Amino acid sequence: MSDHLKFYINGEWVDPLGSEKIEVINPSDESVIGSISAGTKEDIDLAVGAAKEAFKTFGFFF
Repeated sequence: MSDHLKFYINGEWVDPLGSEKIEVINPSDESVIGSISAGTKEDIDLAVGAAKEAFKTFGFFF
């Protein structure tokens, strides 16, 4: 089973602020093949803030 519990935010892998997980299901036999972290509002706010900051320079070229 494979667990991917960190988020990639602002160029680094960070631990989620919450502890809730979501099981990942294999559609061919409905077995659990891993789990991922369920993001919280605060996790989303961090990711969106990092994206907005990055877009200040990246968006300049478009």
